Amino acid sequence: MPASATKSLRVAVLADSDTRWKWGALTASRIASNDSTVPDIRLDGYLLRGRATPTARQLREVGVHADSLREVTAVEFLRAMDREAEEQYDVLVLALVGGGVQAMLHGLRHVWGERAERPVVVTGYVGVVYEKLADGLLLRHGADIVLANSRQDADRFRDVYEGVGADASSVTEVALPFLGGKPYTGEHEPYTVVFAAQPSVPETRKDRTYLLNRLIEHARKHPEREVLLKLRSRPGEHTTHIEELPYQKLAQGKDLPANFSLVYGHMGEVLDRTDLLVTVSSTAALEALHRRVPTVVLSDLGIREALGNHHFVGSGCLASWDQLDAGHRPVPDEQWVARQGVAAGGTPSEGGSYERAFDAARERITELLARPGGLPPLNPYYTTETAPGYLPGILARHHLGPDGAPLPGAPASDKAPGPVRQIVRRAARGAYRHGVQRVAPVIRRMGEL
Repeated sequence: MPASATKSLRVAVLADSDTRWKWGALTASRIASNDSTVPDIRLDGYLLRGRATPTARQLREVGVHADSLREVTAVEFLRAMDREAEEQYDVLVLALVGGGVQAMLHGLRHVWGERAERPVVVTGYVGVVYEKLADGLLLRHGADIVLANSRQDADRFRDVYEGVGADASSVTEVALPFLGGKPYTGEHEPYTVVFAAQPSVPETRKDRTYLLNRLIEHARKHPEREVLLKLRSRPGEHTTHIEELPYQKLAQGKDLPANFSLVYGHMGEVLDRTDLLVTVSSTAALEALHRRVPTVVLSDLGIREALGNHHFVGSGCLASWDQLDAGHRPVPDEQWVARQGVAAGGTPSEGGSYERAFDAARERITELLARPGGLPPLNPYYTTETAPGYLPGILARHHLGPDGAPLPGAPASDKAPGPVRQIVRRAARGAYRHGVQRVAPVIRRMGEL
């Protein structure tokens, strides 16, 4: 039921990585309510157990507070959603990869059945959508609200849904929830250049070494500047994407200039002292553009879909290291920036402030919570009828059968893991990460011989 003036709005977020937890939790806080009659919001976090489950350090770095936070399997989460019927959540945010969203939609449909009084289910994307548009969107279809981070994305999302005959009414335009911070007002002392690293872009050792060497070379050519390599995770940690070749390992043994540093921490805090943000295609570029920080999207490795920098065609931000070394200062295209929903004091869509970007989602949630007779059953586009060769495999990865019910033997312990189980789990994750970061690259290089 809708939150009243005397009752907190209850929101749950299920996330499968540090980045998606950040997106999910911040999205929840922005879309839940802007009504002063609601005294506060209760936020419960659930972290889906897997290879990218955030570490305590990663959670601290995200800096998002939750009233409760626990690690769960898919089946444990579904059981929790079944048990909370007496005091159910008002909103459930699925901050997961597309296959995870689809599995949870079918699992929740099985758990809730025809129950009309259920949470409003919300999902979306953590950043720029530059690949697998149709695949990712159709895997998210069935949620009550599918968030689009810009006007451009909202138009594309609706086109995909309507193009396959699926209901597109769930698509709701918002903006990236983690934009904000102090607007850029001028150069710092010293002038600071920040390269925002990405876990999986570019992918090869050759390309990543090239970018690292060019960053180091830029520091040597400009000793008056401070040059920072902003890292996403420490060795052994995973983010949304697998990082086989961490930059910190590639930097080991190199003669680094005194004005070159490797930094971790919250991107917003790093942007507070940034004069030039450089990246291949990181969402950090949108954060920087929102603040009006000069931003460059590198063209050195080509402008290619595989790199994601093709998304920035028309932005005015594409440039090479040679141009940066020579003093190039990019000027973003204002119309392009507006279409992306990133403009400090500007317009996510139609001239309003950034905070107004979430009004449509808030209004939609209010309408759904007040819907006479409650909400209809979840209705994903993919079913065993529309995708009989695809859907069962997606559900099975989360130990769910074709009808969304848990498979026999699915891991679903309701108690906290004991010391032995914790040790075994850490060892298993360590072995997996060692395989990803050490063994897999060796096998790949052998295959290229």
